Amino acid sequence: MTVTPPRPPFDAELAAELDALAATLLTGTLSAEMIPALRVARTPAGVERLVADAGVESRDVTIDGADGAALRVSVLTPPGQRGPGPGIVHAHGGGMFMGTRWTGVPMLLPWLVEHGAVAVTVEYRLAPEHPDPIPVEDVYAALTWTAAHAAELGIDPDRLMIEGGSAGGGLAAGATLLARDRGGPPLHAQLLICPMLDDRDATVSTRQIDGVGVWDRGSNRTGWTALLGDRRGGPDVSIYAAPARASDLSGLPPTFVDVGSAEVFRDECVAYAQGIWAAGGRAELHVWPGGYHGFDSLVPTAAVSRAAVAARDAWVRRMIGQPQFS
Repeated sequence: MTVTPPRPPFDAELAAELDALAATLLTGTLSAEMIPALRVARTPAGVERLVADAGVESRDVTIDGADGAALRVSVLTPPGQRGPGPGIVHAHGGGMFMGTRWTGVPMLLPWLVEHGAVAVTVEYRLAPEHPDPIPVEDVYAALTWTAAHAAELGIDPDRLMIEGGSAGGGLAAGATLLARDRGGPPLHAQLLICPMLDDRDATVSTRQIDGVGVWDRGSNRTGWTALLGDRRGGPDVSIYAAPARASDLSGLPPTFVDVGSAEVFRDECVAYAQGIWAAGGRAELHVWPGGYHGFDSLVPTAAVSRAAVAARDAWVRRMIGQPQFS
């Protein structure tokens, strides 16, 4: 009989919202049969209005994916853009099987306004219809397109950052490894928010968050199975699909990783930051006490959520326009 180890407690403010989140299909175990309904439920509403209200201009561009397929990206330009500024490539979350290029965009808007950054957010193709390596290759294609068109986009190519949350964080990490191993494009920083890094389902934290909270162990298996099929947990999975499998994390740009203490991804995120340190790299790691998956966006008024956002914003402020450490 398998024993579930005791888990860290949820933050009190976050725990109070779990019943309300259950009504939006965010708690409990998500199954493959639920994917069509989840795609409808998790399509962000009103994001384009938020973009317009921030004074940010948006235009859509069709680019080529690695296999020649047409990919849509949205280019978000800050108000009153003057000269080349930082660039941000955004990979959205959604467990590898849901979400759109607008998912998570509200988080970017203050960075565009404050730092004069230009963001490119990619509509990567979703699993299971488009399994690995398509999603990570789509994100890498968006990264290479952004770097190649930096001048016309108003981006300083020496200040290019990739960013993503959850599945998007895993894809951003995978694309960063691809950029390292393929010789470019060079990245100034990577920002990984509760990233989905490890398909092997073997950590303590994945056993702790089983049938409880947001994005539990069963949901995580659903996501990885959608991406990898029968390869999930086996030997035939690349480091670009599951970056936690990388034994060498040298040569990566300065990295920010944050995660909740009460979520499946805790241990793999901590291990990833430790791997970067072990390779002589620079990583900033935050483990937020009592946080479940996505807590800062799901319950933004909680004190721990406000602290997490402030720490993330401070890191972005330090990194954008700042030379890399030597």
